[in-house]
Amino acid sequence: MSKKVVEVKTLKIGKYVVLDGEASKITSLSTSSPGKHGAAKARLEAVGIFDNQKRSIVKPVDTKIDIPIIDKRVGQVLSIMGTNVQLMDMENYETLELPMPDELKDQIVEGAEVDYITALGNMKIMRVK
Repeated sequence: MSKKVVEVKTLKIGKYVVLDGEASKITSLSTSSPGKHGAAKARLEAVGIFDNQKRSIVKPVDTKIDIPIIDKRVGQVLSIMGTNVQLMDMENYETLELPMPDELKDQIVEGAEVDYITALGNMKIMRVK
């Protein structure tokens, strides 16, 4: 699994973080300093990239947290097999089989180029070029 460790205070909205072992995109981030001797805390809300589940955590801002290393790639659609799409990676010509996202069903056709991402062993088609 490719990920690296950073402090919570370095995170920003729109970046990615690993919550519950799932790569997630940060949707909201707020910090609060409770008082004279209390440590500043960060409330983080994120949505899973691959499962679209909302997750949230509250941690001190100097706590270490994992962020996934996301690999963005381009592939060409070889065939459409029901709910799956067979892709050929344009860099190393590897053949992959990925599930077709519901929002892109109308746009994905054979021969089209698509952008897909790989993170923590999962893959997902993001958009059609």
